[in-house]
Amino acid sequence: MTDCSTCSSCPGNIGLARMGLNVARFDYVVALAGNPNTGKSSIFNTLTGLRQHTGNWPGKTVNRAEGGFKYNDKHYKLVDLPGTYSLLSAAQDEEIARDFILFGQPHCTIVVTDATCLERNLNLVLQILELSAQVVVCINLMDEARRKGIKVNISKLARELGVPVVATSARTGEGISDLLQAVEDVVMGKIVAKPHRVTQEGAFQQAVGELVPMIEQVIPGIPNPRWVAMRLLDGDEHVRRALMNGELATIIDRQQNELSDEFAEISA
Repeated sequence: MTDCSTCSSCPGNIGLARMGLNVARFDYVVALAGNPNTGKSSIFNTLTGLRQHTGNWPGKTVNRAEGGFKYNDKHYKLVDLPGTYSLLSAAQDEEIARDFILFGQPHCTIVVTDATCLERNLNLVLQILELSAQVVVCINLMDEARRKGIKVNISKLARELGVPVVATSARTGEGISDLLQAVEDVVMGKIVAKPHRVTQEGAFQQAVGELVPMIEQVIPGIPNPRWVAMRLLDGDEHVRRALMNGELATIIDRQQNELSDEFAEISA
């Protein structure tokens, strides 16, 4: 991916602008996602230091934080999404995280997981991989895992997921430089991801193929119509209602109010 900081017509920047983000002072925007209690806040604090602001998402009681960091002369804005176990329900936390990744289209999403209970955390990882290929999986709390005798095969996991996987311990700083390098590799296009996604076969594949052009016709330019089609086929009532009443057609524009004017631009 090329530097989008000076390209107002870049699809990434258009999506982020609709979310209310002024990216003029940043080269890239990175989302930080993960289950609660994975050390996500520690990763956020380690990357941003004191260059951060906190508050609530406008009109909601959900905490929001954003910060800035610099790596190899590039400036990054880091948006900390609500901790959530899933993106598939209508819960407020999940809607915020899902809409930001899907409709805001950040240049990269870091998904923080807990090395001591990795299997449970991978549910969210797989859901995010359905929304975006621009993902780095952060296996945090590696120090805790070692104390418990848990071993994680990082290279095998990366092969299975099809995206970069980095082992870290935010409390000690272990792996943070590798995490930054992985993010740079993703946003600069140095890594061609092949994210693990649900295999579509038979009638399901045919149904998705038929629905996608219909959704694109109803909502021109919608990011990832395949995901919307899959949710409809899975019987997601929230997505069905949003499609029928026009909410999906307007949700991107509505996101411009999601980021508060209270958050001043962060100096790099």
